[in-house]
Amino acid sequence: MISAIEALQRLREGNHRFVSDVKSMATLSSQTRRSQLTAGQEPFAIILGCSDSRVPAEIIFDQGLGDLFVIRVAGNIVAPSQIGSVEFAAELFHTRLVVVLGHSHCGAIKSTIEELQRPSENQSRNLRAIVDRVRPSVAPLMETELRHQHDELVHQAVRANIRASANHLRHGSEIIEQLIQNDGLLVVGAEYSLETGEVDFFDGVPSQA
Repeated sequence: MISAIEALQRLREGNHRFVSDVKSMATLSSQTRRSQLTAGQEPFAIILGCSDSRVPAEIIFDQGLGDLFVIRVAGNIVAPSQIGSVEFAAELFHTRLVVVLGHSHCGAIKSTIEELQRPSENQSRNLRAIVDRVRPSVAPLMETELRHQHDELVHQAVRANIRASANHLRHGSEIIEQLIQNDGLLVVGAEYSLETGEVDFFDGVPSQA
């Protein structure tokens, strides 16, 4: 079993390769690797990320088949199905690192800001369900001077939403709480920059990491 700290270091190294435009040969898919994985999987990290097409976790972390257990949903929100997916991978595969991965210029964040500024009457209930989960992170910021600084508001809202999702995972499941307390599970929050390609792990990262 790979520890959370070692898994975090692997992700950092992989992102560095991605930013440097140097791809590891170990991550290239092959028939041999595909055949190995038919017997099972041992992903070293769980990524709860946004569905945005510009943020594919395997690519930005330069990882290959079987390396990451990826859950993607607009706005990297946390709902019961996402919690259940994290529980599944953490328990079954003994994966000890969970990363909530948001990104700059997130459409779900921008939509939530727009909805708070100009509420719509005919929004799909399914879209509203996403906005409603993002809203608690964004609404308090709208009461500050940030409401006059759109770009900074979006940036801070992206980070607030990442923190909220990470905290929801840490405290929204007895299984995850027990794994954190007793088995070395680590839940961290990170932001991917569309501009630079870099991932900043900024929430819940131990000082020694």
